[in-house]
Amino acid sequence: MLDSGACGQPRPRLPPGPAESETIADLDIHIAGIDLGVIVIYFAAIAVIGIVVARRTRSGEDLFLAGRSLAWGAVGLSLFASNISSSTLVGLTGDAYRTGLAPSAYEWMAGLLLIFGAFTFFPFFLRSGISTIPEFLERRFNVALRKYFSAITIFLSVIVDTAAGLYAGSLVAQVFIPGLNLSVFIVALALIGGIYTAAGGLAAVVYTDVLQALILITGTTALAVITFAQFDFSWTAATQALPANHLSIVQPVSDDVLPWPGLILGVPVLGFYYWILNQYIVQRVLGARDITHARRGAVLAGLLKLTPLFIMMLPGAFAVTLLPDIESPDKVFPALVQEYLPVGLTGLVLAGLLSAILSSVDSALNSASTLLVLDFIEPARGATLTPGEGRRYGTIATLGFMLLAAVWAPAIQNFPGLFSYIQSMFAYIVSPVVAIFLFGFFWPRGNGSGALAALVTGHLIAGATFGLIQFEVFNLHFLYVASALFLLTGALFWGFSLALGPAPAHAQVDDLTFSHRDATPEQAHPPWYADFRYQAGAVVALTAVTVITFW
Repeated sequence: MLDSGACGQPRPRLPPGPAESETIADLDIHIAGIDLGVIVIYFAAIAVIGIVVARRTRSGEDLFLAGRSLAWGAVGLSLFASNISSSTLVGLTGDAYRTGLAPSAYEWMAGLLLIFGAFTFFPFFLRSGISTIPEFLERRFNVALRKYFSAITIFLSVIVDTAAGLYAGSLVAQVFIPGLNLSVFIVALALIGGIYTAAGGLAAVVYTDVLQALILITGTTALAVITFAQFDFSWTAATQALPANHLSIVQPVSDDVLPWPGLILGVPVLGFYYWILNQYIVQRVLGARDITHARRGAVLAGLLKLTPLFIMMLPGAFAVTLLPDIESPDKVFPALVQEYLPVGLTGLVLAGLLSAILSSVDSALNSASTLLVLDFIEPARGATLTPGEGRRYGTIATLGFMLLAAVWAPAIQNFPGLFSYIQSMFAYIVSPVVAIFLFGFFWPRGNGSGALAALVTGHLIAGATFGLIQFEVFNLHFLYVASALFLLTGALFWGFSLALGPAPAHAQVDDLTFSHRDATPEQAHPPWYADFRYQAGAVVALTAVTVITFW
């Protein structure tokens, strides 16, 4: 499927259909009793967290934003876990086996984007007290833009993120549990994720994400170490038989997967949407107890996003030598688990796999319900919802979206073409939105009329471009399309804003457009190790070292 691993932007990857899932399932995988015990303990821990948090959830703000009480560690770990889906875990390993390390750009660039957000947008989001990202558009421009963007985000969250996570996760689970009923497993996952999300809201999502992140990192690190041990921890032995440029993350223009101009122009545009504008990701930042915790959490997540290259992708690359005859890339991860992991660790990795499924599903459900209640139901009622009303509507919305996603997810296998079109449109949908946010943030002269006209026009052009490419009138890499739509919509925003109305009043843009004061720490003189600027600088330096090393 179009996977949102990496910078969160879609990768051209379709979930395996019924035929492919059968070939994957022919691996002779056995789960020992100890492994099942580990998985049972994991689900028990999830249940305990859900029950404890649900008892503390009393209002809509508790449900949607965890009472704005999240510490930086919870913010960072949750940002990481909610981004790693089951298809990401399996897909990254398979991509490294098939094409090399180039797709890792979607991972390491996330840290740079999160740091950009920590210096720019995140402080504005928290100071303005918004509960949803579309709400920021209303304050900066007008209510029409808020509802327009909110409707788009709800659609992507439920039909793409939640349903795709359930479907792809169930297909992966079939690898480890032959004969597993796809529909039953999807419903079970939806119920587990939906119930504790509806009961405990963002706090339950975040605290389970913390557990899920630790399991994911521990399990995949163990797999990476054991895989490298097959070469006696010799880098030369592990890499000498690999194809040329297999470990290079910068590929030539002719590359079909990730040409270097697309890396520079397209990946940042789509990653910006995912890490700074996507409600189900940024909701963790909005739930932080203050700006300092939000920034430190973003930096921690940026640091963690460097790890998939080493603990998920390198094992896949080394598998070219260890397991040279694997036909489907999606077989690589389960084959490594079956071949090299001992009893107990297999259960931990499978628990991590289930963690990845649930962390994506619960995040998307909670964000979709937040948007529906705060951007549509509350404005329609004409008054602020009481704490009880906010929680009641949020719970109903979460359960409703859960049912919708569970019903749609099995149908994906019957419409692979349609689903690939819906997901590939992700790049076409969000690029114009990114232009409006960025240009509107750094250019105070932009007005609401210009922004709405540019966004609608940008989406019309995107739709026409998508149709022409699907009918093979011309062919263009989706990363080039994303960057072109971004620049075109930005130019339209500039022209329409000058033509359709005066500059916004100072009061409308004050504290909603960029100011250099946001680069300063929140404390007057924090210790150097607590200054988020030094922390951010360290992550940027580590990212640079990684890129240079694997250039």
